[in-house]
Amino acid sequence: MKLKKLFPFLVIPVLLFIASCDKNDDLQKDRPQVTSTVPLSDAVDVDISTEITADFSVAMDTTTINANSFTVKRGSTAVSGVISYSGKTATFIPDNPLLLNSDYTASISTEAKDVHGNQLTAGVVWNFTTFSSGSPEVVNLRSSGNYVILAKTAINNGPTSSISGDLGLSPAATSYITGFSLTNETGYATSAQVIDGGRIYAADMADPTPANLTTAVENMITAYDDAAGRSAPHFIELNTGNIGGKTLLPGLYKWTNTVTLPANVNVSGGPDDVWIFQIAEDLTVSTGVKVILQGGAQAKNIFWQVAGTATFGANSHFEGIILSMTGITFQTGATLNGRALAQTSVILDENTVVQPQ
Repeated sequence: MKLKKLFPFLVIPVLLFIASCDKNDDLQKDRPQVTSTVPLSDAVDVDISTEITADFSVAMDTTTINANSFTVKRGSTAVSGVISYSGKTATFIPDNPLLLNSDYTASISTEAKDVHGNQLTAGVVWNFTTFSSGSPEVVNLRSSGNYVILAKTAINNGPTSSISGDLGLSPAATSYITGFSLTNETGYATSAQVIDGGRIYAADMADPTPANLTTAVENMITAYDDAAGRSAPHFIELNTGNIGGKTLLPGLYKWTNTVTLPANVNVSGGPDDVWIFQIAEDLTVSTGVKVILQGGAQAKNIFWQVAGTATFGANSHFEGIILSMTGITFQTGATLNGRALAQTSVILDENTVVQPQ
């Protein structure tokens, strides 16, 4: 009898407890969660230009997706970058490429909230490791590497330029080399603007020049195709092609659009490191902008494969081997430490071009 009287008092608290648990479970289900990440946790051989992302189960409050809630670290060192949010995805774009062969930790804290003010169910941490090596094999220029400037249709110069090394033009004739005040010799020509013993060659000069130039142009095209055909790039669409202010580490880079340099760029690596830049459209360097070598990097190991036109602004300075399918233009006062190898024309205007050592 006593148990019957106590029964309602025992059951009601239990029911309330169960209801409370169910309510908490419902609240827990309603709280946002991270559903996937890029890179995946414990991923290896990660592209060092990767964009780090986290996908959420619900729409988030954009003001809570910030440098406090979304962090990336290498050890205890914070990585600087730009954080954005769109749809249900938070994105962290590092200011510079990540370091090779390095361990990184990304995290989303419970400071991140959804549009209703609900915090994440729990903080999320994921780790990943970048590529162990980023330096590709050098592009073999073969005999096209005997020329500091090599073109097929024309070499036009606005005096007075200073060119160190040999110039070659084929299949076009000598008449398509303008602005150098040529002194014709047997099989070659000279010019006061071509220094350090450099010579000028064209397809209509005496043997063996025509055959040598035919081979050199074939080798130039082969080198272009080699650079364009390299696969498994370490850097894909880096900063959507605007690389001004970037530090470029050794590796294979790929863009499907135009690449611009509106500000100085550092190419950083050792003397044996190699850089290959695959550019599907144009390469444009702004007025006065410089490419600066760091750490012993050498211009002879830097290859710019450009499917469109390569244009170098007035008083700019560039480093490396330019392999252009469409044409190369140096505006007034631009300088190059490298080679200009074009499958059409090379246009000069009071420029200094030095072949790399």
